[in-house]
Amino acid sequence: MHWTSTLSHHTDTAEAIGEVTTAARAALGGPPDLVFLFASEHHREAFDGLPRRVREGLDGEPVLAGCSASGVIADATEVETRPALGLLAARLPGAVLDAWHLEADDLGPGTAHSERCARLAPEVGPAAAQFVVLADPFSFPAEHLLHSLDSGFKDAVIAGGLASGGQGPGEMALFLNDDTFHSGALVLSLAGDVEMTTVVAQGCRPIGEPLFLTAHEGNIIHKLDDRTPLEILNEVFEQADDRDRELMQHSLFIGVTMHSDHIRYGQGDFLIRNLMGADQETGSIRVGADLHPNQVVQFHLRDAHTSSEDLDRVLERAREQLEESRPAGALLFSCTGRGEGLYGTPNHDAGAFQRHLGPAALGGFFCNGEIGPVQGKTYLHGYTSAFALFRPRRGS
Repeated sequence: MHWTSTLSHHTDTAEAIGEVTTAARAALGGPPDLVFLFASEHHREAFDGLPRRVREGLDGEPVLAGCSASGVIADATEVETRPALGLLAARLPGAVLDAWHLEADDLGPGTAHSERCARLAPEVGPAAAQFVVLADPFSFPAEHLLHSLDSGFKDAVIAGGLASGGQGPGEMALFLNDDTFHSGALVLSLAGDVEMTTVVAQGCRPIGEPLFLTAHEGNIIHKLDDRTPLEILNEVFEQADDRDRELMQHSLFIGVTMHSDHIRYGQGDFLIRNLMGADQETGSIRVGADLHPNQVVQFHLRDAHTSSEDLDRVLERAREQLEESRPAGALLFSCTGRGEGLYGTPNHDAGAFQRHLGPAALGGFFCNGEIGPVQGKTYLHGYTSAFALFRPRRGS
């Protein structure tokens, strides 16, 4: 297994393609088996022929998947405003790769997508199925696809993101082999001698105490521990320091746990979701999450310092779990709300990855939504950095 990540800042698409493909071939010693391609909107006029031209430049027929991006991550560099074309390429002897495109109406039974998944199940065997998912944010219900894959494949490992770099329907691009699509989603399946591990950094810390959901209607919370949410929030605000009071006015979120049978809950045990509104008369709040009775929730805060600490924490935990088997390559799916705008410095998340898990070839992009697991189930996130780590399968 050999991975490399290459980057070009050329505004001329032909020059950029030549630079990244020549560097990738030289680093790998030949054509790759798998390529991830991410292109900034500066190359928009060339999107429709871009994947075919990249494959031609690689002197082979690799499986290619990628998308347009508001910011490209390649060669351990986060490029957020300048022109960028990035490749993450790999030679993967013994790996079994398959990739396909689907539209929103392909999610039902009897479609080519469902038939492909049915054929894939016995091929995966006892190992967990592994998927990278890229989707258009305007035309495709990504969460429905994630639920389908989670339900159809036990212990599935899924990571990915929503394409960016456009302002409306039809402006995003998805790249698959020689083709470009402006709607739908891509699914890449990885099996055989390649193992994918996911890491998700939600970038929040809890404030106040964990609370039981004791009355709700849909996604509206009426009571927490038999008190109104606004009553509890006012109490938390009064007890907070000046910094947290300021954050509560613009960076307040709610965390919902997937397992209510724990005795203790801490940072990382919650799925972070938005607060979407409040009713001053009833004290209720509306949240961007599915709820069920007696679920445990806790309010959370996010800022640059907290996000940085959380990223370090999850990457260090991943390093301990991987032990000596560091990743050979990795994808980073980072929210457009992170990067230099959040941290005030470039290459923050890419740099943290290299400190904890590098050196490894790292590529990816800034997303309109990030895909990764929390508590064993795959979700679409916001403000998150999700990593897919690749290494040879253990025991192979």
